[in-house]
Amino acid sequence: MRVRGGESSRRRRYNAAMNPARQRARSIEFAAAAAVVATSVMLGGCSIKKFAIRKLGDALAEGGSTYAKDDDPELIRGAVPFGLKLTESLLEQTPDHLGLLTAAASGFTQYAYAFVHEDADEVEDRDMPAAAALRVRARRLYLRGRDYALRGLDVSHPGFQTALRADPVRALATADAGDVPLLYWAGASWGGAISLSKDDPDMVADLSLVGALLQRALSLDEAWDAGSIHEFMISYEGARSDAMGGSVARARAHFDRALELSKGNRAAPLINLAENVSIRNQDRAEFVALLNRAIAVDVDARPEWRLVNLVLKRRARWLLSRADLLFAD
Repeated sequence: MRVRGGESSRRRRYNAAMNPARQRARSIEFAAAAAVVATSVMLGGCSIKKFAIRKLGDALAEGGSTYAKDDDPELIRGAVPFGLKLTESLLEQTPDHLGLLTAAASGFTQYAYAFVHEDADEVEDRDMPAAAALRVRARRLYLRGRDYALRGLDVSHPGFQTALRADPVRALATADAGDVPLLYWAGASWGGAISLSKDDPDMVADLSLVGALLQRALSLDEAWDAGSIHEFMISYEGARSDAMGGSVARARAHFDRALELSKGNRAAPLINLAENVSIRNQDRAEFVALLNRAIAVDVDARPEWRLVNLVLKRRARWLLSRADLLFAD
């Protein structure tokens, strides 16, 4: 399968999305592109309109740092849906825009986890029907994110989705470093959906594809996004029994590498190990120690991780409040 547009073109887009200078210029680019869109609508020029929509799409796809640095998760909870729907509206006009497809995949996945799945977990003890409804919604959002990620991989590698199910090894061998963000979000969103579909054998059977996507991303760029792939693999390895192919030893190895890459400034590795290994081993002392370390993470040390750390600190506190229910002793 041939890469549409060439590897160098996609690599430039990937590098641009990671470039802080481009992120700081987002608001200017967004405003300029929006003005062009408004002008093009009045003029009625089809080619001008498509050009303007792509420019706006570029600005949206390369942004996100403003949300990530915010210190008010509830404000972001209310703001994100508009951005997601705007992204989907632009994708209707430019369905092969890799940046927008990546933004949609990551946006729906993160929104599902932080503001729907988390709510379901927290409300379950006092309102099981509400928790069940929230989990159904979270599952749909995860799958929406997965589908956008797989669409993006199809843009770069026509026929990728079909090939992935027929022969995962061969399909994933065509992926390169420029595909890592989409590989990650496809795996993360799919994994989230499977975690809420334990009564669906067909979904559970897809867990091997989640592992294949993340392992390929890991082999291409194991340090991507300061260890995000390793963070996911802590859960992937730790949550599965040895009989299912999981490994506590591998989970701990991913934990060590994730901490190294983030320099201890992210709460995710600590929480993932506590939830997926400490509980499995019924090691309450380790569980408490890890979660207290997560709560102690300085959210101002790396402003670009402030929002996610605040969301995860909340989860750490909730988990600590349930320790008596999670441990036999």
